[in-house]
Amino acid sequence: MRKSAADRFRHLFNRSLVASQHRHRPINPILFRSLSSMASHSSPFPVTAQNINPQVLKCQYAVRGEIVTLAQNLQKDLLANPSAHSFEEIIYCNIGNPQSLGQQPITFFREVLALCDYPALLDKSETQGLFSADSIERAWQIVDQIPGRATGAYSHSQGIQGLRDTIAAGIGERDGFPANPDDIFLTDGASPAVHMMMQLLTRSDNDGILCPIPQYPLYSASITLHGGHLVPYYLDEATGWGLEISELKKQLEDARSKGISVRALVVINPGNPTGQVLAEENQRDIVEFCKKEGLVLLADEVYQENIYAPEKKFHSFKKVSRSMGYGDDDIILVSFQSVSKGYHGECGKRGGYMEVTGFSPDVREQVYKVASVNLCANITGQILASLIMSPPKVGDESYESFMAEKGGILSSLAKRAKALEDALNNLEGVTCNKAEGAMYLFPRIRLPEKAIKAAEAEKSAPDAFYCKRLLNATGIVVVPGSGFGQVPGTWHFRCTILPQEDRIPAIVTRLTEFHEKFMDEFRD
Repeated sequence: MRKSAADRFRHLFNRSLVASQHRHRPINPILFRSLSSMASHSSPFPVTAQNINPQVLKCQYAVRGEIVTLAQNLQKDLLANPSAHSFEEIIYCNIGNPQSLGQQPITFFREVLALCDYPALLDKSETQGLFSADSIERAWQIVDQIPGRATGAYSHSQGIQGLRDTIAAGIGERDGFPANPDDIFLTDGASPAVHMMMQLLTRSDNDGILCPIPQYPLYSASITLHGGHLVPYYLDEATGWGLEISELKKQLEDARSKGISVRALVVINPGNPTGQVLAEENQRDIVEFCKKEGLVLLADEVYQENIYAPEKKFHSFKKVSRSMGYGDDDIILVSFQSVSKGYHGECGKRGGYMEVTGFSPDVREQVYKVASVNLCANITGQILASLIMSPPKVGDESYESFMAEKGGILSSLAKRAKALEDALNNLEGVTCNKAEGAMYLFPRIRLPEKAIKAAEAEKSAPDAFYCKRLLNATGIVVVPGSGFGQVPGTWHFRCTILPQEDRIPAIVTRLTEFHEKFMDEFRD
C-alpha cells in the first residue's frame, strides 16, 4: 500500500534526525522546523481551508452562492431524469445575464466585432452584401487603431488609445462636459475596476468604505478580500429606497468614533438590487457631502441605459459635479461603466471601463501600475465599450435598425418589470417598490413566525429558507436579501426582470401558487 504524504514526511524527518545524531552534528534548525511542521499535519494536502488566506474564507458572493449551486444540481437531475421534478427547467432569475435568458445581441455591435476579429473579410467583395456600410467603416477605423491590426494582440494597459478617445468623446456628448481619454482605464467588465479601487484605497482593516445596504455583493466581497471594513448606510425602503444625507452623516460619524478611517463612498445609480434612480438634487447633495468630508466618490453607473420610469432621467455624477463648478482639484470621482448591462447585455464579452478623475499624478501613476500588472483588458471587450459609447447616429445605415432593437429591448424590460412588480404586490405579506431602473426587483417578504422557526431549525436565514423552497418547488432561482444586506429583522429576495416577455405569465403563475402553499403551510 502506498504511504500517505504525512507518513513520507515523518520518515524523512526521522532519517534526518538519526543521521544527525550518528554524525554528532546538530540538525539544520530550518530543516527541523519545516519537517516537524509537515510531519505534524494529518492532511495529505499542503494547502487546506485552514491555512489559506482568511480573507478568502470570509468573502461571500450571494449572486452565485448556495442557491445557485442547488439549482445547478437540480439541472443535472433534470437532464438525467426529466420527470424527476414537477418542473421541466431551471429559470435563472439570480443574475443580470440577459443573453442567457434569450435576449438577442445588437446587430451593429456584433457585425463590427466579427469584422474586427477577422479583418480579412473587409477586403472581400461579398462583405458589402452581408454587413452594413457603417459597420464596415467602423471596423476599418478600429482595426487601424489596434496594435498589429489583430484582436489577439496585447494593447496599452489602459486600453487602445483610439478606443479611449471614442469613449471620452461619448462621455462628453452624454454629459455636456469634456472627458480626457487619459482618465479612461478599460477593464474586463466593471468588476476588476472596482477591485482595483478597493485595492488602492484599503491599507488595513481600519480603512472603511461607505456602502449602501442593500448593496451589490461585489462591494462587500471586494472590501473583504482586500482586508477593509464595510461601513453600511441604509437605503430607505419606505421612500422607494431613498438615499438620505442624514443617514450618510450618521454612519460616517459612527465609524470615525470607532477609529475607522473612511476613505470612500459607493453609490449605485440606478440601484442594484433596489432599482431606484437618484434625483439630480439628491446627487448634488451627495457630491457636496463627499467634497466636505474628503471622500472618494465611487459611482457605479453600469445601469445608466436602464431607465423605465418616464419621470426619471439618468445623470452621471461626473456631469453633476462639473455642473456644480467642481473639477479635479475639488473632488475625487471614479465612475464605472460596463457592456454587460444596459440594452446590450454582453456579459460574456467582459468589457467595461472606469473614468478616474481628481487623483494626484503620483497616485494616478500607481493606478496605472496596478492596471499594468494585468497587462490589458481583452480587446473584444474594449471594442464593445467604445461601441456602446458611440453607437450608430442619424444618417448611418444601421441607425434605424439599431434604434428599433434598442427600443424594443428597453420597452420590453419596462413591461416585464411592471408585470412582475404587480404580481409580487398581489402576494400575501409581500410589498415591492417600483423598478425605476436597472434589472431587478427587491420585494420584502413578511414571513410567518413558524417559517422563521423552521429556517432556524435548518440553520438558514429565513429569506434563504424561502428561496430554497421556491427553487425546489418551481425551478425559479432568486437570491435571498440576506446576501445583499437589509435592515435587521426584514427579509427580501432579488429577482431579475430578464426572462423573456412571453415567459413572464408562467413564472408569475408558478410563483403565486408556490407562495400561497408556503403561507398556508406555515401560517401562524
